[in-house]
Amino acid sequence: MKKFYTRKGDEGYTGLLGKERVAKYHPKIVAIGAIDEASAALGLARSHTCSPESSSVILSLQRDLYQLMGEIAASKDNSERFRTIDAEKVNWLEMQVDHFANTIEMPKEFIIPGDTKAGAALALARTIIRRAERHTAVLLHNKEIENHDLFRYLNRASSLCFILELYEYSISGVAKPESVK
Repeated sequence: MKKFYTRKGDEGYTGLLGKERVAKYHPKIVAIGAIDEASAALGLARSHTCSPESSSVILSLQRDLYQLMGEIAASKDNSERFRTIDAEKVNWLEMQVDHFANTIEMPKEFIIPGDTKAGAALALARTIIRRAERHTAVLLHNKEIENHDLFRYLNRASSLCFILELYEYSISGVAKPESVK
């Protein structure tokens, strides 16, 4: 039978991509954990989307988040080897935000998530991505990572989640999402 545990983390340390081991509460591991949670929330959203176009974009976003986690998990001496998130990826996100934003009407008040399952899951993913963004800022400011596009990517990804939430409401027939009023 195949084992699904290594016992290497039983002392509270985990390996980076390289030879380095760090505490499981190290800022890199905290950021990676938040990004992993965001990907899971995006998977939940994708399973409930009404639009194949939304689903496809969310899947691309999830794939990019795995690449982003890989770069954060890399030790400093080999991070360049794992670098795939760049200005082009950030531009792709901006194009997606603009595309979907052109199909919806922007609410004038703060909205309350939950009018559809996909919309609620996208709102959850957005908030988790914002947390990951804050943790990534710590890594950048402490010079644990060097690629500023990781931070920019997360920033645009949260915007995309918000726009996709509104888009999913729109195509599901929710004329006006619940708001704070």
